[in-house]
Amino acid sequence: MPPNPTILAFDTSAAHCAAALLCNGHITSRVDEMVRGQAEHLMPMLEDMLKDASLSWADLDAIGVGIGPGNFTGIRISVSAARGLALGLSKPTIGVSTLEAQAHGQEGTILSCLDARRDRAYAQLFKDGKTSSGPTLCDLTQADLLQLSPLETPAVIGGVSTQIADLTGWPVTTLRQSLIESIIGIAASQIDNIPTRPAPLYIRAADAAPSRDKPPTVIG
Repeated sequence: MPPNPTILAFDTSAAHCAAALLCNGHITSRVDEMVRGQAEHLMPMLEDMLKDASLSWADLDAIGVGIGPGNFTGIRISVSAARGLALGLSKPTIGVSTLEAQAHGQEGTILSCLDARRDRAYAQLFKDGKTSSGPTLCDLTQADLLQLSPLETPAVIGGVSTQIADLTGWPVTTLRQSLIESIIGIAASQIDNIPTRPAPLYIRAADAAPSRDKPPTVIG
């Protein structure tokens, strides 16, 4: 891999379509806020970024992608696109979790968190940016939260950090850079040691429930 790789990364795990391009050591990013329509918006957005940098798909050395947790449909959109591009371009692909991206560049013990709705949170501990525990789904209650880090006081970062701080007394910290810039930064750091192909990080089951309607009667 070249010393200054060219990497394109993107994420649709929340109400946005975000992308970043790393070229010659410089990161260009773009975040389009949107609740729906990411599937139709993503590829033209990526093509525009490459065109603006006078690059083609063949110029890429690797692809980075946000794998969640977050919106189930959004995660599937970005991960499927990354896998398709990796296959079509024969390029390595690096998956990066949102929880890891939020803790990127932070010092000390960090509890990275996201809103999982229904008074619950996705959470993961990091130590100096490195994984300290696996991602988990927890209740937004003092008892449940204090079990996440019983031996030391972490700083909290992410979507429900204020709520967690109110319940635990833990300090709140902020992102060092945008989420998509962290995703591409982590992807660049892993480019020579790429794990298995990216897979969605769901943590919990989908909210959709099986239909209660009776199946149609087949008349022979």
